[in-house]
Amino acid sequence: MKILVPTDGSASALKAVRYAARLCQALKEESSITLISVHDDTALRYARHFVGKQAVGDYLREISEHDLASARKALDKAGVKHDMVILTGHIAEEIARTAKRGKFDLIVLGSKGRSAIKDLLIGSVAQRVAGMAQAPVVLVK
Repeated sequence: MKILVPTDGSASALKAVRYAARLCQALKEESSITLISVHDDTALRYARHFVGKQAVGDYLREISEHDLASARKALDKAGVKHDMVILTGHIAEEIARTAKRGKFDLIVLGSKGRSAIKDLLIGSVAQRVAGMAQAPVVLVK
């Protein structure tokens, strides 16, 4: 089973990683996890004119590597095979696109548990991924 686990370094994302690790351990078949970190670079596009595209890319990669560190450590500790993908763009769209291209069997992601009013006003990455993805989505709270 191929499992895609988006992570942003938050506690809820780490819960999703641990859930996915337990799922892999419980399955008898060969399974693997791909961690994905996506940062929306829209706000930094203007900064590219001043500091350069490479500097912005390096900055976002550094943030992503930091976000992935605890997830990678948890998977190493659990002995679960994994790799990682770092992307920029619209977060939910990139997650759904990666899941489709990689033919993932499942997407497991953390839900931060915001209130329904906040989700109504600003939306939720988890809700958007669940709506766009063709693979099943498990939300871990």
